[in-house]
Amino acid sequence: MTLEARRQAERLTGRSPSITGAEIVTELVPPAQFEHASFDSYRPDPNFPSQAEAVERLHEFAGVWRAQRPGGFFSRNRKPKSELPGIYLDGGFGVGKTHLLAALWHAAPGPKYFGTFMEYTALVGALGFADAVTQLRGASLICIDEFELDDPGDTMMMTRLLGELVATGTRVAATSNTPPNSLGEGRFAASDFLREIQAMSSNFVTVKIDGLDYRRRDTDGQAVSVDSGSLRHMVATLQDRGSRVTLDDFGALMAHLATLHPSKYIKVLHDVNVIAIEDVFLLTNQTDALRLVAFIDRVYDAEIPIIASGLPLSEVFDHEAMAGGYRKKYQRSQSRMVALTTGELPPHAE
Repeated sequence: MTLEARRQAERLTGRSPSITGAEIVTELVPPAQFEHASFDSYRPDPNFPSQAEAVERLHEFAGVWRAQRPGGFFSRNRKPKSELPGIYLDGGFGVGKTHLLAALWHAAPGPKYFGTFMEYTALVGALGFADAVTQLRGASLICIDEFELDDPGDTMMMTRLLGELVATGTRVAATSNTPPNSLGEGRFAASDFLREIQAMSSNFVTVKIDGLDYRRRDTDGQAVSVDSGSLRHMVATLQDRGSRVTLDDFGALMAHLATLHPSKYIKVLHDVNVIAIEDVFLLTNQTDALRLVAFIDRVYDAEIPIIASGLPLSEVFDHEAMAGGYRKKYQRSQSRMVALTTGELPPHAE
């Protein structure tokens, strides 16, 4: 690949999009890979019975909408088994919580919203609390994937938001991925989550899901790294195919992401087929590490393959990070990096 060709490769660092509250609301739907997620398409691991049990519990939770469908007076007023307005999926990363959350969203009547904790906090930031409540009020279901406990202020703001919506009849479903390190077993503690939402705790039924991370079942546990020459050759080949491939230096990309609110990351990735990243190195700053986690989440949702050189992406978090309170968040991101990186030309990136 010539230097001239390399200069012509588009860079993510050249993208600085804006985003409005209305655009955020429009994007509050399940990621593309869960567009057709259903309870039937979920494949419970027979070695972990709690997965099949979770499907049954979610069926019961969705029963309120089946009971409200037309079919006579008694049909509309018959109470389903699950009467609590909230359900919380408590489990490790890669056990299918997002799939099940999306399946529940598809089972609900509209209006309904599906987003990560970060997307909802971004909505409040863009619209203001009162207008965000107005926008979401009347929803049959609010799905919150990856409920965060990183920031007490954001957590309590979301508590207040959910309280306002539940009081008007909205049902809430949530998953989480941000456990304190001391909780053990690599799983978020439902009791801590419920304590954080205080008065709402009695409104949630907790469903525990055990299992292994499906993204690592058929991998060696390490993201793929290629040498610089191979990376540049692959970028040139992808360009010749007509793929929209971006090429960025890892350090420059991290610096650029620091200038953007994470809610804008999805627009940074718009229309990108493949991401190429050069010279990946170890991150020693926790802020940078968490920022990369947020970025990888959006890349994973968009199903964009990554070609990278330097340190394997799954090894970018230093020992201090992996031993700290955000350990599980980093582990989940590592698992996604393993799934995203490739040392071969992506066949569909054309």
